[in-house]
Amino acid sequence: MMEKTKLKLGFIPLTDCAPLVIAKEKGLFDKYRLDVELVKEASWANIRDKVAIGTLDGAQMLATMPIAASLGIGGISSPMLTAMMMDLNGNAITVSNALYARIQKLAPDSLQQRPITANGLKIVIEENKRAAGERMRFAMVFPTSTHNYELRYWLASAGIDPDRDIELIVIPPSQMVENLASGNIDGFCVGEPWNSLAVQQGLGHTLITKYEIWNNSPEKVFGVTREWAQQHPETHKAILKALLEAARWLDESEANRIDAAELLSREDYVNADAEVIKMSMTGTFCYGLEDAPVPMDDFNVFHRYTANFPWLSHAVWFMSQMVRWGQIAQPLAFEKIAAEIYRPDIYREVMQELGEPYPVSDYKSEGVHDKKWTLKESAQALQMGADAFFDKQDFHHDSLFEYLAAVNIKHPVFDLDKLK
Repeated sequence: MMEKTKLKLGFIPLTDCAPLVIAKEKGLFDKYRLDVELVKEASWANIRDKVAIGTLDGAQMLATMPIAASLGIGGISSPMLTAMMMDLNGNAITVSNALYARIQKLAPDSLQQRPITANGLKIVIEENKRAAGERMRFAMVFPTSTHNYELRYWLASAGIDPDRDIELIVIPPSQMVENLASGNIDGFCVGEPWNSLAVQQGLGHTLITKYEIWNNSPEKVFGVTREWAQQHPETHKAILKALLEAARWLDESEANRIDAAELLSREDYVNADAEVIKMSMTGTFCYGLEDAPVPMDDFNVFHRYTANFPWLSHAVWFMSQMVRWGQIAQPLAFEKIAAEIYRPDIYREVMQELGEPYPVSDYKSEGVHDKKWTLKESAQALQMGADAFFDKQDFHHDSLFEYLAAVNIKHPVFDLDKLK
């Protein structure tokens, strides 16, 4: 018997809120006897805070948010958990036309091969320093967001110090394009459809996508507080079942993606042109206004590749970035913390009730597959997507410090010995 059926679930106006919208609009919440109100929020801080105080029962969250909130990073401490990834990929790094033109002028070779590195941007930054110019300003959506870590990872791989060489600021996703248009920022890392909108409006050029930075990496989750999950276990599972069905529907056909784009375009959801939303949803992404659409079937992944499984290796990788950028400053039991926040046990219970296959391992190596592969640690073999990093690094959860040493290439940002 469900403990609660009338629910308020939060979301941010982004393409990857789609599982919530589809579960609502296609009657999947109704199927599981849930009366759900979807509440659009302006910022990730609002999502975090309203779930923490109980104004929202649960919400679309950044994959990093339950970890940061549970560890008290970012000004609020609230134990949270997730038992389901809502999607993989979905973000990109876009720069203004003016900055793109400078990279073209100073480092044209850096733009010739994908994935594009930040080497050309570094040359522009060095020219700025010689001219005693102001630091360029880049925006991301939240200090502990996937976007922050992706942007920093990409910058640092070229020897750019994100805390000294540029200025990083926080801007809500839906305000990115107007800030780029006004010249307030030189670039941003954000989810769709805001990269595509900047390109379509002739305001910017996308340099690299999240998929290119880390193939099929986790993006959004469905998150609740641990207390709420303990008090509402059957309700929680019913929500997950509806969202899993919605995610599967989204990946079944291009026709479903087009239908979803039309729904998402509505004012009460993303409030953006359906044709812009379709650019990533149907795998025809444009890097620049004059560029031809690029087939990119995995720009948004909602269900295939076992996308909804909450891998503990993902949680540990995110914590490695929190260590790298000074948000975690003392030794922690990373694997124990990961298992408290990412909950594959709940996911498996739901999948057992649905009669669906699931991984039996909580971890997988990240960065070691540059093409599709088969996961055999399951009741039946599961097809997985590539998981390579653009810089060819790999990550094993039990070698966290060796990994940090390997990626900390150009400038030391932490003292490994203090954290071991």
